[in-house]
Amino acid sequence: MDIRLKFGLRVKELRLERKLSQEALANLAGIDRTYMPGIEKGLRNVSIIVIEKLAIALKVELNELF
Repeated sequence: MDIRLKFGLRVKELRLERKLSQEALANLAGIDRTYMPGIEKGLRNVSIIVIEKLAIALKVELNELF
């Protein structure tokens, strides 16, 4: 499985555990709401900056995203 898809599925799993919509998570992370579906589907090659923003928004350590 592609690393981008693995990462996206993990983000989705954590988002759903927290009962957040894609839009809510994007707002918390300070990223565009239209970017989230691409991340979760593994279509985006996410930068380390965005990964950090997602970790902060999801209230997890970076290693918990992987």
